[in-house]
Amino acid sequence: MKLLSANSNRLLAQAIGDYLDMPLTKARIERFADKEIFVTIDENVRGEDVFVIQSTSYPANDNLMELLICIDALTRASAKRITAVIPYFGYARQDRKTGGRTPISAKLVANLIVRAGAHRVLTMDLHAGQIQGFFDIPTDNLVAIPFMAKDIKANYPNAHEIMVVSPDVGGVVRARALADRLGGDLAIVDKRRPRAGESEVMNIIGDVTGRNCILFDDIVDSGGTLVNAAKALIDRGATSVSAYISHGVLSGKAMERVETSVLKELVITDSIEAPEHVRNHPKVRIVGVAPLIGEAIRRIANEESVSKLFD
Repeated sequence: MKLLSANSNRLLAQAIGDYLDMPLTKARIERFADKEIFVTIDENVRGEDVFVIQSTSYPANDNLMELLICIDALTRASAKRITAVIPYFGYARQDRKTGGRTPISAKLVANLIVRAGAHRVLTMDLHAGQIQGFFDIPTDNLVAIPFMAKDIKANYPNAHEIMVVSPDVGGVVRARALADRLGGDLAIVDKRRPRAGESEVMNIIGDVTGRNCILFDDIVDSGGTLVNAAKALIDRGATSVSAYISHGVLSGKAMERVETSVLKELVITDSIEAPEHVRNHPKVRIVGVAPLIGEAIRRIANEESVSKLFD
């Protein structure tokens, strides 16, 4: 078995290598003057089981191309099996047609990864579970809920009294799974989107008066939904509001919104490599998922059950 890291999240890749007590495969990912990507694998991988670790986060298109070219290089180097390890799967929010003459880009990206030569995909907290069906190869979708629940129990006294809140109707199943693990209650934010990138809270389903609330979701991008939901919960009588999010995209003015919001704390995983201003922000805490991904990689390599990780 070999681990290969592209450029999007080398810190996580190194942490996974440390968990597995395995060095990263030597490779060079370079760019020509016109920004074309060139990959050289500097070790023999013939007949090897290779795991390519690459989140397709910002810059999404560059990181996606790096992943595809790494897979192609490994295919031409006669690797026996190639697993694309994508802690954060970009384009996942484009999982259906939202109007006439619009694409389903998540399916297109899945096709590209398969056609490049990947034999298997390992990812975490897909925005929509049905994206697994977009791949015509085995796909494992890890969930960070056990890690999040463990962190909440370690950092919040009386975790069973916490109110877990889904920031929209689409995230109810995810939030309920966390609430069940904590033995807590569930509330839902009823929102609408007047236009792309904007959200407006219409109602809170559930009594949050006097409760410590945790907003739980898969992605925080611009931060607008999260900040508006937190304010609505405080306005409805919540004592405090924190947020646990799997993927911290945090684009544009997201950190400014978090800074000035009523959020007590924002907890994200390292599925996307956070820039320094995010890592050092007093309201942000990062939970490492290298043990989760590393253990899944070990199980796949040894042909063991991955689903038992979540029992």
